[in-house]
Amino acid sequence: MSFSIPRGRGTAIVAAAVVALLASLVLAAVPAGAAVGAKKIGSFSQPVFVTGPPRAHGLLFVVEKEGRIVSVGRKGGKRTFLDIGGRITDSGERGLLSVAFAPDYKKSRRFYVYYTDKHGDIVVAEYRRSRRNPRRALAKSGRKVITVPHREAPNHNGGQIQFGPDGYLYIGTGDGGSADDPPENAQNLNVLLGKLLRIDPRRGDGKPYTVPPSNPFVGAPGRDEIYAYGLRNPYRFSFDRRTGDLTIGDVGQNRWEEVDWLSAAAAKGANFGWDAYEGLHEFDSADASPIPAGPVTMPIAELSHGDGNCAITGGYVYRGPKVKALRGRYVYADFCRGQIRSLVPALPRARDDGPVGLPNYNAISSFGEDAKGNLYFASLTGGQVYKIVKRAGR
Repeated sequence: MSFSIPRGRGTAIVAAAVVALLASLVLAAVPAGAAVGAKKIGSFSQPVFVTGPPRAHGLLFVVEKEGRIVSVGRKGGKRTFLDIGGRITDSGERGLLSVAFAPDYKKSRRFYVYYTDKHGDIVVAEYRRSRRNPRRALAKSGRKVITVPHREAPNHNGGQIQFGPDGYLYIGTGDGGSADDPPENAQNLNVLLGKLLRIDPRRGDGKPYTVPPSNPFVGAPGRDEIYAYGLRNPYRFSFDRRTGDLTIGDVGQNRWEEVDWLSAAAAKGANFGWDAYEGLHEFDSADASPIPAGPVTMPIAELSHGDGNCAITGGYVYRGPKVKALRGRYVYADFCRGQIRSLVPALPRARDDGPVGLPNYNAISSFGEDAKGNLYFASLTGGQVYKIVKRAGR
């Protein structure tokens, strides 16, 4: 993926199972494209993420790759919330890549940003917003929470941070870049690259962050911060705001893009297979890792590069109030093809995976939710942010 290229188990149990099956069939039968539209929210400079703080209805934040976060008011007015362009490098896939607001943001005013610094290292930093002005951050309040060395290559930086249903901060890191993961970072539990990390980003015991004692490698071989591993470039992941389930869009290498889905609890210690596997297939490379001896969590869906795909942009399970056709469906896209798709998450394989009926968009860099669960997406090269809406007349 390169942002520099614009293309780019008893009766009760049986009854419950029947109910779940019927529900899934209803979802699968929905002609998703029949009622889905897109409304332009505004123009921005290389937008790479969009989100809204918890319980802050009517306020949206757009992350621009060069280092700015722009607030968008209820009536569409835009103001710069934070500008850290002097701290980052934004060549290729690097830049300011996402923001996450603390669950108690209204009280604590804490939020976190994910960026690549002047050396190319991954940094997660904490900032606070103004007490008096909800649309202005305090630039001097910044402190680095965690830094992950990433100087060997300019790509595979990951880019997503999200607070999980447990209140901890999850961080998706890429495998370190280049191609084929020659250092085998993703399968190496002693490095933080190619991982899903979980931390408490608040200070503790004189340290800039603490590690939840329930993390899988606490007291065992491996870095304490690691929650799951075997990822190539989990550029975008999300939690279902209703169920807490975790979905990861992991960017592929040569042939396959993948969607990984499981409960947040089941992700604890999970190995997603890279670089022994690419998608559902053994990775065909001299640099591929041996097939792991332990269990591997396989994707529920994959996209072939033969269909014009090149880099998945993970999205969200739609829980918004307006577009009934998408409720309970995972909405995602591919950066190169520009096609927005949806599927019904299920194990071992997703159901009813297909386009939602919108036109293709240039370089879809991200999806995002606001406080109400409305879903948005951003076009990097087009510079636009759109809201997914119910199509007029439907």
